Amino acid sequence: MTLYSYCLRIDHGAAPNPYWRICTLVICKPAIRRRAKVGDWVVGLGSKRSPIGDISTQVVYAMKVTKTLSMKEYDNFCKRSLTKKIPDWTSLDFRRRVGDCIYDFSQPGQPRLRPSVHTAANQKKDLSGMHALLSNHFYYFGDKPLQLPEYLVPIIHATQGHKSRSNARYAADFVHWIENTVQLNNAVLGQPQLRKRLTSMTPKKCRTYCSGQDRKDDLRNERPIRIGTH
Repeated sequence: MTLYSYCLRIDHGAAPNPYWRICTLVICKPAIRRRAKVGDWVVGLGSKRSPIGDISTQVVYAMKVTKTLSMKEYDNFCKRSLTKKIPDWTSLDFRRRVGDCIYDFSQPGQPRLRPSVHTAANQKKDLSGMHALLSNHFYYFGDKPLQLPEYLVPIIHATQGHKSRSNARYAADFVHWIENTVQLNNAVLGQPQLRKRLTSMTPKKCRTYCSGQDRKDDLRNERPIRIGTH
């Protein structure tokens, strides 16, 4: 089992998407999505510059990967069994607007981008992740993050990229800690940190903002990392 940890700077509800009883990571974090396998854990830690303050030692979400699908398979899965993950910008329900099934593979060739939190500028990075990660065993805290105990602080990764290899000695302890600390899983225990800001924007402005922020973060995270630091 591999424990992936990274700094979740942009918590807008789409990456991860914790809604409808299945937590999914389908856009952003392409390096993790290319590598993670069933049984691995992905942990998003807070940022010093979060809109709710310095939460850099706190967990925003943690998910055990219970299924991986190709992007095309995920599109088909959502059309068949999880339609609410397909974004609907005409809905007044915030959860429908931040759906992460944003690529439509129904036609030959390149997938069509649905109106969503991303624009065409994010498409290359999104699709380079290759896989959608799904979890029916997750903890999402959002704007009510959970403080890490001191002995797990080494999993924090405040710079670009993510940690995985260097987390090996802490992986079992992390799983034991979170599963015994939080009694309620598969639930949205807090709201996305940017939800209030995004609901005050027009759909166009929201897409532009989220797209730009995620693009900056993905570029930062894809920079080469020195061997031994992750």
